[in-house]
Amino acid sequence: MGSSMTTIGLPIALGIIMLGLGLSLTVGDFGRVLSQPKAVVAALICQLVLLPAVCFGLVLLFDLPALLAVGMMLLAASPGGTTANLFSHLFRGDIALNITLTAVSSAIALVTLPLITNFAIDHFAPFDDQLGMQWRKVLEVFAIVLVPVAIGMAVRRFRPRFAERMDRPVRIVSVVVLVVVVAGAVASNWTLLADNAGQLALITVTFCVLSLGIGYLVPRLLRVSRPQAIASSFEIGIHNATLAIVIGQTVLGSVGLSLPAAVYGVLMFFIAFGFGLLIRDRAAAGATTPLPART
Repeated sequence: MGSSMTTIGLPIALGIIMLGLGLSLTVGDFGRVLSQPKAVVAALICQLVLLPAVCFGLVLLFDLPALLAVGMMLLAASPGGTTANLFSHLFRGDIALNITLTAVSSAIALVTLPLITNFAIDHFAPFDDQLGMQWRKVLEVFAIVLVPVAIGMAVRRFRPRFAERMDRPVRIVSVVVLVVVVAGAVASNWTLLADNAGQLALITVTFCVLSLGIGYLVPRLLRVSRPQAIASSFEIGIHNATLAIVIGQTVLGSVGLSLPAAVYGVLMFFIAFGFGLLIRDRAAAGATTPLPART
Protein backbone atom coordinates (compact mmCIF):
# COMPACT_ATOMS: atom_id res chain seq x y z
CA MET A 1 0.00 0.00 0.00
CA GLY A 2 2.72 2.47 1.09
CA SER A 3 4.90 1.47 -1.84
CA SER A 4 2.14 1.97 -4.41
CA MET A 5 1.34 5.38 -2.89
CA THR A 6 4.97 6.41 -3.29
CA THR A 7 5.49 5.09 -6.82
CA ILE A 8 2.07 5.90 -8.29
CA GLY A 9 0.12 8.17 -5.94
CA LEU A 10 2.77 10.83 -5.31
CA PRO A 11 3.70 11.46 -8.96
CA ILE A 12 -0.02 11.71 -9.83
CA ALA A 13 -0.55 14.10 -6.92
CA LEU A 14 2.37 16.29 -8.00
CA GLY A 15 1.08 16.17 -11.60
CA ILE A 16 -2.32 17.55 -10.49
CA ILE A 17 -0.67 20.40 -8.60
CA MET A 18 1.62 21.24 -11.54
CA LEU A 19 -1.37 21.15 -13.91
CA GLY A 20 -3.01 23.74 -11.66
CA LEU A 21 0.11 25.89 -11.87
CA GLY A 22 0.08 25.62 -15.66
CA LEU A 23 -3.57 26.73 -15.80
CA SER A 24 -2.52 30.04 -14.19
CA LEU A 25 0.51 30.68 -16.44
CA THR A 26 1.01 32.22 -19.86
CA VAL A 27 4.16 32.68 -21.93
CA GLY A 28 3.90 36.37 -21.08
CA ASP A 29 4.53 35.58 -17.41
CA PHE A 30 8.09 34.57 -18.30
CA GLY A 31 8.51 37.62 -20.53
CA ARG A 32 7.40 39.95 -17.73
CA VAL A 33 10.79 39.40 -16.09
CA LEU A 34 12.18 41.97 -18.52
CA SER A 35 9.68 44.63 -17.43
CA GLN A 36 10.46 44.35 -13.69
CA PRO A 37 14.01 42.99 -13.54
CA LYS A 38 14.98 44.46 -10.15
CA ALA A 39 12.10 42.77 -8.26
CA VAL A 40 12.69 39.43 -9.97
CA VAL A 41 16.47 39.46 -9.50
CA ALA A 42 16.13 40.48 -5.82
CA ALA A 43 13.69 37.63 -5.14
CA LEU A 44 15.80 35.06 -7.03
CA ILE A 45 18.96 36.05 -5.11
CA CYS A 46 17.03 35.51 -1.86
CA GLN A 47 15.65 32.18 -3.03
CA LEU A 48 18.67 30.67 -4.75
CA VAL A 49 21.58 32.08 -2.71
CA LEU A 50 20.49 33.38 0.71
CA LEU A 51 17.94 30.69 1.58
CA PRO A 52 20.17 27.62 1.05
CA ALA A 53 22.97 29.39 2.97
CA VAL A 54 20.63 30.29 5.87
CA CYS A 55 19.21 26.75 5.92
CA PHE A 56 22.69 25.21 5.96
CA GLY A 57 23.61 27.41 8.92
CA LEU A 58 20.42 26.44 10.79
CA VAL A 59 21.00 22.73 10.16
CA LEU A 60 24.51 23.00 11.65
CA LEU A 61 23.23 25.12 14.55
CA PHE A 62 20.44 22.66 15.42
CA ASP A 63 22.73 19.67 14.83
CA LEU A 64 20.01 17.69 13.05
CA PRO A 65 20.40 13.97 12.24
CA ALA A 66 21.91 13.53 8.76
CA LEU A 67 18.65 12.36 7.15
CA LEU A 68 16.67 15.37 8.42
CA ALA A 69 19.53 17.73 7.56
CA VAL A 70 19.41 16.68 3.91
CA GLY A 71 15.60 16.93 4.06
CA MET A 72 15.87 20.56 5.20
CA MET A 73 18.30 21.39 2.38
CA LEU A 74 15.96 19.70 -0.12
CA LEU A 75 13.15 21.90 1.20
CA ALA A 76 15.30 25.05 0.96
CA ALA A 77 16.14 24.20 -2.66
CA SER A 78 12.51 23.70 -3.69
CA PRO A 79 10.87 26.58 -5.59
CA GLY A 80 7.95 28.70 -4.41
CA GLY A 81 4.55 27.07 -4.03
CA THR A 82 1.41 28.11 -5.90
CA THR A 83 -0.33 28.99 -2.60
CA ALA A 84 1.92 32.07 -2.45
CA ASN A 85 -0.45 33.66 -4.98
CA LEU A 86 -3.36 33.30 -2.55
CA PHE A 87 -1.47 34.92 0.33
CA SER A 88 -0.23 37.67 -1.96
CA HIS A 89 -3.83 38.36 -2.99
CA LEU A 90 -4.97 38.43 0.67
CA PHE A 91 -2.30 40.91 1.73
CA ARG A 92 -2.20 43.08 -1.41
CA GLY A 93 1.01 41.89 -2.96
CA ASP A 94 1.84 41.99 -6.68
CA ILE A 95 0.21 38.74 -7.85
CA ALA A 96 1.62 39.10 -11.37
CA LEU A 97 5.11 39.08 -9.83
CA ASN A 98 4.20 35.94 -7.86
CA ILE A 99 3.17 34.15 -11.04
CA THR A 100 6.37 35.27 -12.77
CA LEU A 101 8.57 34.18 -9.85
CA THR A 102 6.84 30.79 -9.59
CA ALA A 103 7.39 30.20 -13.31
CA VAL A 104 11.03 31.34 -13.32
CA SER A 105 12.08 29.69 -10.03
CA SER A 106 10.44 26.39 -11.03
CA ALA A 107 12.43 26.44 -14.28
CA ILE A 108 15.72 27.33 -12.54
CA ALA A 109 15.10 24.62 -9.92
CA LEU A 110 15.64 22.05 -12.66
CA VAL A 111 19.35 22.78 -12.19
CA THR A 112 19.69 24.17 -8.67
CA LEU A 113 17.59 21.61 -6.77
CA PRO A 114 19.65 18.54 -7.75
CA LEU A 115 22.90 20.48 -7.20
CA ILE A 116 21.97 21.70 -3.69
CA THR A 117 20.53 18.32 -2.68
CA ASN A 118 23.57 16.44 -3.98
CA PHE A 119 25.83 18.82 -2.04
CA ALA A 120 23.81 18.09 1.13
CA ILE A 121 23.93 14.32 0.56
CA ASP A 122 27.69 14.49 0.00
CA HIS A 123 28.23 16.66 3.09
CA PHE A 124 25.93 14.93 5.59
CA ALA A 125 26.21 11.38 4.13
CA PRO A 126 22.86 9.98 5.34
CA PHE A 127 23.02 6.91 3.08
CA ASP A 128 25.54 4.12 3.51
CA ASP A 129 24.69 2.39 0.27
CA GLN A 130 23.74 5.23 -2.02
CA LEU A 131 25.82 7.75 -3.93
CA GLY A 132 23.62 10.80 -4.04
CA MET A 133 20.61 11.41 -6.23
CA GLN A 134 19.94 9.15 -9.16
CA TRP A 135 20.00 11.50 -12.14
CA ARG A 136 17.72 9.37 -14.30
CA LYS A 137 15.05 9.52 -11.63
CA VAL A 138 15.61 13.27 -11.23
CA LEU A 139 14.79 13.66 -14.92
CA GLU A 140 11.68 11.52 -14.46
CA VAL A 141 10.46 13.72 -11.59
CA PHE A 142 10.98 16.91 -13.56
CA ALA A 143 9.15 15.36 -16.51
CA ILE A 144 6.27 14.91 -14.06
CA VAL A 145 6.67 18.59 -13.19
CA LEU A 146 7.08 20.09 -16.66
CA VAL A 147 4.61 18.06 -18.75
CA PRO A 148 1.52 18.96 -16.64
CA VAL A 149 2.63 22.62 -16.53
CA ALA A 150 2.93 22.64 -20.33
CA ILE A 151 -0.52 20.99 -20.67
CA GLY A 152 -2.02 23.53 -18.26
CA MET A 153 -0.47 26.44 -20.18
CA ALA A 154 -1.79 25.02 -23.48
CA VAL A 155 -5.30 24.74 -22.00
CA ARG A 156 -5.02 28.33 -20.73
CA ARG A 157 -3.92 29.47 -24.19
CA PHE A 158 -6.52 27.68 -26.29
CA ARG A 159 -9.42 27.19 -23.83
CA PRO A 160 -9.19 30.18 -21.46
CA ARG A 161 -12.76 29.89 -20.14
CA PHE A 162 -12.29 26.22 -19.30
CA ALA A 163 -8.98 27.08 -17.58
CA GLU A 164 -10.76 29.71 -15.45
CA ARG A 165 -13.51 27.26 -14.46
CA MET A 166 -10.94 24.61 -13.52
CA ASP A 167 -8.69 26.93 -11.53
CA ARG A 168 -10.64 26.76 -8.25
CA PRO A 169 -11.36 22.99 -8.29
CA VAL A 170 -7.70 22.20 -9.07
CA ARG A 171 -6.55 24.49 -6.22
CA ILE A 172 -8.89 22.69 -3.80
CA VAL A 173 -7.65 19.29 -5.00
CA SER A 174 -4.05 20.54 -4.59
CA VAL A 175 -4.65 21.43 -0.94
CA VAL A 176 -6.33 18.06 -0.29
CA VAL A 177 -3.42 16.29 -2.00
CA LEU A 178 -0.89 18.17 0.16
CA VAL A 179 -2.79 17.17 3.32
CA VAL A 180 -2.89 13.49 2.26
CA VAL A 181 0.79 13.46 1.27
CA VAL A 182 1.84 15.11 4.55
CA ALA A 183 -0.31 12.68 6.57
CA GLY A 184 1.22 9.73 4.70
CA ALA A 185 4.77 10.97 5.31
CA VAL A 186 4.11 11.50 9.02
CA ALA A 187 2.35 8.14 9.50
CA SER A 188 5.06 6.21 7.63
CA ASN A 189 7.86 7.59 9.78
CA TRP A 190 6.21 8.35 13.08
CA THR A 191 9.12 7.17 15.27
CA LEU A 192 11.69 9.42 13.58
CA LEU A 193 9.25 12.33 13.74
CA ALA A 194 8.39 11.70 17.41
CA ASP A 195 12.07 11.49 18.37
CA ASN A 196 12.84 14.81 16.66
CA ALA A 197 9.45 16.59 16.80
CA GLY A 198 10.49 19.51 19.01
CA GLN A 199 13.74 20.13 17.14
CA LEU A 200 12.09 19.76 13.75
CA ALA A 201 9.20 22.09 14.62
CA LEU A 202 11.63 24.70 15.95
CA ILE A 203 13.95 24.66 12.93
CA THR A 204 11.09 24.70 10.40
CA VAL A 205 9.36 27.61 12.17
CA THR A 206 12.67 29.50 12.39
CA PHE A 207 13.43 28.82 8.74
CA CYS A 208 9.93 29.91 7.66
CA VAL A 209 10.09 33.18 9.63
CA LEU A 210 13.57 33.92 8.23
CA SER A 211 12.44 33.07 4.68
CA LEU A 212 9.45 35.43 4.88
CA GLY A 213 11.54 38.16 6.53
CA ILE A 214 14.41 37.91 4.02
CA GLY A 215 11.93 37.81 1.13
CA TYR A 216 10.38 41.06 2.32
CA LEU A 217 13.32 43.05 3.70
CA VAL A 218 15.97 42.42 1.01
CA PRO A 219 13.74 43.74 -1.84
CA ARG A 220 12.75 46.73 0.34
CA LEU A 221 16.43 47.51 0.98
CA LEU A 222 16.91 47.42 -2.79
CA ARG A 223 14.03 49.92 -3.13
CA VAL A 224 11.59 47.47 -4.67
CA SER A 225 7.96 48.60 -4.24
CA ARG A 226 6.02 47.38 -1.20
CA PRO A 227 3.48 45.24 -3.14
CA GLN A 228 6.38 43.54 -4.96
CA ALA A 229 8.22 42.96 -1.65
CA ILE A 230 5.06 41.36 -0.21
CA ALA A 231 4.82 39.09 -3.27
CA SER A 232 8.50 38.22 -2.91
CA SER A 233 8.18 37.37 0.80
CA PHE A 234 5.35 34.89 0.24
CA GLU A 235 7.02 33.40 -2.82
CA ILE A 236 10.18 32.74 -0.80
CA GLY A 237 8.49 31.74 2.47
CA ILE A 238 5.93 29.35 0.97
CA HIS A 239 7.84 26.47 -0.58
CA ASN A 240 6.58 23.75 -2.87
CA ALA A 241 6.60 21.23 -0.02
CA THR A 242 4.89 18.59 -2.15
CA LEU A 243 7.75 18.66 -4.66
CA ALA A 244 10.29 18.18 -1.86
CA ILE A 245 8.24 15.29 -0.43
CA VAL A 246 7.91 13.61 -3.82
CA ILE A 247 11.66 13.87 -4.55
CA GLY A 248 12.54 12.63 -1.07
CA GLN A 249 10.29 9.59 -1.35
CA THR A 250 10.43 8.66 -5.04
CA VAL A 251 13.92 9.77 -6.13
CA LEU A 252 15.85 9.11 -2.94
CA GLY A 253 13.56 6.38 -1.60
CA SER A 254 13.43 7.80 1.92
CA VAL A 255 10.24 8.81 3.72
CA GLY A 256 12.36 10.20 6.55
CA LEU A 257 13.96 12.62 4.12
CA SER A 258 10.54 14.12 3.39
CA LEU A 259 9.64 14.82 7.05
CA PRO A 260 11.03 18.39 7.20
CA ALA A 261 8.98 19.30 4.12
CA ALA A 262 5.91 17.61 5.62
CA VAL A 263 6.22 19.58 8.88
CA TYR A 264 7.00 22.81 7.00
CA GLY A 265 4.07 22.20 4.63
CA VAL A 266 1.68 22.31 7.58
CA LEU A 267 3.23 25.11 9.65
CA MET A 268 4.07 27.54 6.82
CA PHE A 269 0.41 28.50 6.23
CA PHE A 270 -0.09 29.66 9.83
CA ILE A 271 3.22 31.49 9.95
CA ALA A 272 2.65 33.15 6.56
CA PHE A 273 -0.80 34.33 7.67
CA GLY A 274 0.64 35.82 10.87
CA PHE A 275 3.45 37.46 8.89
CA GLY A 276 0.91 38.93 6.47
CA LEU A 277 -1.08 40.45 9.36
CA LEU A 278 2.13 41.88 10.82
CA ILE A 279 3.28 43.68 7.67
CA ARG A 280 -0.30 44.82 6.92
CA ASP A 281 -0.64 46.34 10.41
CA ARG A 282 2.74 48.05 10.12
CA ALA A 283 1.72 49.55 6.78
CA ALA A 284 -1.62 50.68 8.23
CA ALA A 285 0.14 52.27 11.20
CA GLY A 286 2.49 54.11 8.84
CA ALA A 287 -0.42 55.32 6.70
CA THR A 288 -2.41 56.65 9.70
CA THR A 289 0.46 58.45 11.45
CA PRO A 290 -0.80 62.05 11.83
CA LEU A 291 1.06 64.77 9.98
CA PRO A 292 2.73 67.43 12.11
CA ALA A 293 0.45 70.46 12.64
CA ARG A 294 1.22 73.59 10.67
CA THR A 295 2.45 76.53 12.64
